[in-house]
Amino acid sequence: AGALPGPPPAEGHCNALVLTDRQRNFLDGLAAAGVHPSSDLHALSIGSYVCQARAAGHDDQAVWDAVYPRVRSDLEDVRDGVAGLAPSVQDVTTATADYIRIATERLC
Repeated sequence: AGALPGPPPAEGHCNALVLTDRQRNFLDGLAAAGVHPSSDLHALSIGSYVCQARAAGHDDQAVWDAVYPRVRSDLEDVRDGVAGLAPSVQDVTTATADYIRIATERLC
C-alpha cells in the first residue's frame, strides 16, 4: 500500500499551480475553443469571477459587463509588444462569450 497523496511538505517551495479536475476541465475547454489567456492563473481568476457573479444572482448582462473588461485586458496582455495585434472588438466579444459559457458549464 502506497502513501496517500497530500500537500507538499511545508518546507517545499514549489511554484507549480495545482489544479482540481474542474479547473483543468475549464482550461481545457478554453483551449479547445481557441481562447489563449496570458496565464492559467488569470484564466481561472476570470472563470471564478463568472461563477461568483452567477452565484450572486447577477443576470447575463451584469455578468457580461463585469467579465468583458477583464477578458479585454488579458487579451491585451497576451498581445502586448506585438505591433498591430491589439485585440479586435470581435476577438474580445468572442473570448468573453467563451469564458462565460465554459465557466458556467465546466467550472461553476
